[in-house]
Formats: sequence, C-alpha cells, structure tokens
Amino acid sequence: MARDEVRRQANGLDAAAVAEKVAEAAVRERESAERLRGNGSFYKFEMDRERLAVIWLTKHAEWQRVRDLMTALGWSVYEPEQDVQGSVWAREREERLAGALAAQAASGEQGRQVADELRAEVWLSAASSRLLRTVAYRAGLPASQVLAQLAERIVVSEDGTVSVPPFTPSQ
Repeated sequence: MARDEVRRQANGLDAAAVAEKVAEAAVRERESAERLRGNGSFYKFEMDRERLAVIWLTKHAEWQRVRDLMTALGWSVYEPEQDVQGSVWAREREERLAGALAAQAASGEQGRQVADELRAEVWLSAASSRLLRTVAYRAGLPASQVLAQLAERIVVSEDGTVSVPPFTPSQ
C-alpha cells in the first residue's frame, strides 16, 4: 500500500520534487524508528509503532527507487504507467486484494450457511449425564454427537409436545 501511495503521489513530479520526498521520507523513517525504540512522544491518536516504522521504511525505499529510476532513464517527470517494476507490484497487489476479497466473500457465504447451526453448552443432571455417557460409550461416540443426533430427530407435535422416536446412535 505504501508503494501504491508513493506511485500516486509521485505522478507528474519532477526530479527536484521527488528528491524532496526522498528527504522527507528519510526524516519520517528516522523519527518512526526512534519512536519505535521508545524515544519521543507519539501523536495523540497513536498508530501501532511497528507498523508506522515499516510504512516509512517502505515509503523511503520506494521514493529512492523512483528517484533512481528517473535518474537512470532520464525522465523529467515520473509517470507510473511507464514504471515497469512499479506496475508489476501494483498488479500483484490488486491480484492479492481480489483473492482476499473472493476468499472473504466465500467465507461470508459459508458463514451464512452456518448461521442456522446452533452451538450450545448443556448442563445435565447427574443421572441424565451418566445415562448419556453410557449411551455414547456403547455407540463409540462423544456425548456431544449423541446429543446432536437426538436433536436431529426431535419431533414437535401440533400441541407443542416434543419427542424423539427410538433410534440407535451411529457414527
């Protein structure tokens, strides 16, 4: 994201303006590194110190790369479209973002499907608990699966009574 921000800000800047940005980023990188070590105060609304230090380290490196690219290729102004390496990184970031959004959408869909499921903690009397553990042991199942199978077989009559027809728990 820091690289993309630098590319957007550098668009149309000449070499002198880019050199100023390199110098500013160097100062910000040094300040954030000092704050990371615990020297100096931070802003009123403080951001994670490590993250801020990494952002300025990355921005400084990217501004230097843009400066060096302009110098090497003799560009009078920076144009992001002509920056091959920067364009590759931007495309890779867009692909990662698209992948993350697709995964998030799939997870959201799965979450909607799971939304109808219920997880519950059940406290049973000692007698009921012993009976459930005995049934579970005989079936070779955890007690929670026996309860789940019981719940799947619940029948509610028109008058609201609840019953479970006889069944044998199975794996």
